[in-house]
Amino acid sequence: MVFNFKELFNLNKDPFYKPIKNLLQFQPKSLKYYKRAFTHRSLNKKDLNGIAVNYERLEFLGDSILSSIISSYLFKNIPTGSEGYLTQMRSKIVSRSHLNELGLELNLLQFVESNISEENYGDNIHGNLFEALIGAIFLDRGYAYCKKFIFQKVIDPHVDLEKLKNKVISYKSLFIEWCQKNKKIYNYETFEDSGNDPIKHFSVKLSIDSKIISKARDTSKKKAEEKASKRAFFMFQEDILKYQNQNS
Repeated sequence: MVFNFKELFNLNKDPFYKPIKNLLQFQPKSLKYYKRAFTHRSLNKKDLNGIAVNYERLEFLGDSILSSIISSYLFKNIPTGSEGYLTQMRSKIVSRSHLNELGLELNLLQFVESNISEENYGDNIHGNLFEALIGAIFLDRGYAYCKKFIFQKVIDPHVDLEKLKNKVISYKSLFIEWCQKNKKIYNYETFEDSGNDPIKHFSVKLSIDSKIISKARDTSKKKAEEKASKRAFFMFQEDILKYQNQNS
């Protein structure tokens, strides 16, 4: 891509240009997509047609592109993998927790324009911004640049296919699947348990065949149940991993 002097001059005048260029490690053609990728909905921006201007649509686009590039990589590098196995491996790479780690590692919050404080962004803001950034790269420079960026930031530094085999995305899903396969009756008893905490908390008791095997407490039902499931997993780790390997 060849830039003329006027284009470069206009880009360099924008204080957003150098930081985003350093992040991307290539020269953006247009900054408007990247600015949108870091615009929070709390600003309530709209374009001339009244359409909301924020990162959410770019997040949708980036999610699809990221998934396609990871799928292609796995298809080429795991030639004997079944459809189900490849899907499972892709899920581990593009899991919400992993995308949050990537967004945090890249410090994407530094670019966000918002009318609310960081503690009100939500748990998945880092991953959402990462996906929106991928969408912005695609609109600005195309698929090839997206692929290069994803290899540099995701695949090369973080994807080890051997280690990925045994990575657990959701302890709750794995635990429930194992229980169902082994005809064990499980139950999550979850209740609000805020105590003296200013933030709402939930506690959970996880039982198998009416016997409580683990307890946990966190700021949401989902987190508390996942934490209890993780503790239960380590109690039955050998049997669960044996089952998981048999179904890989």
